[in-house]
Amino acid sequence: LVSEIKKRFEVRLHLHCHATTGMAEMALLKAIEAGVDGVDTAISSMSATYGHPATEALVATLAGTEHDTGLDILKLESIAAYFREVRKKYHAFEGQLKGYDSRILVAQVPGGMLTNLESQLKQQNAADRLDQVLAEIPRVRKDLGFIPLVTPTSQIVGTQAVLNVLTGERYK
Repeated sequence: LVSEIKKRFEVRLHLHCHATTGMAEMALLKAIEAGVDGVDTAISSMSATYGHPATEALVATLAGTEHDTGLDILKLESIAAYFREVRKKYHAFEGQLKGYDSRILVAQVPGGMLTNLESQLKQQNAADRLDQVLAEIPRVRKDLGFIPLVTPTSQIVGTQAVLNVLTGERYK
């Protein structure tokens, strides 16, 4: 897709991926190889789960190739060390994900939508019902003609899935 868009249009392309499923790193690499102009990453201590792929991993992957970033991995590590300490201060705000989550592949939930779902469930003292909500999302999407999960439709589908699960009835 990237190479075809670049062939047909004079535009700059930038890729934004969340790392919830483990596929973002591969998507970034393939997009870079196809000519994307920029990608989003996060320093390793703040990456993965709901966030972006780790900067250091991509820098190391591209080292010595035609796409070498020139970034110093040792300097990146000192930045990562700093943010490891910062992140500890905000532990109470961490979501449920602790690594890649294959449920997200099935439900096709974007990273921002996932944090919103967790917040809604937590407010209703129902954080333990996330699995049920993730299972309900594809059913709601099917009922709505498989609309894409981008704002605002992702919030509509997510909220409806939460309501369906919490009330025990669909669309009541």
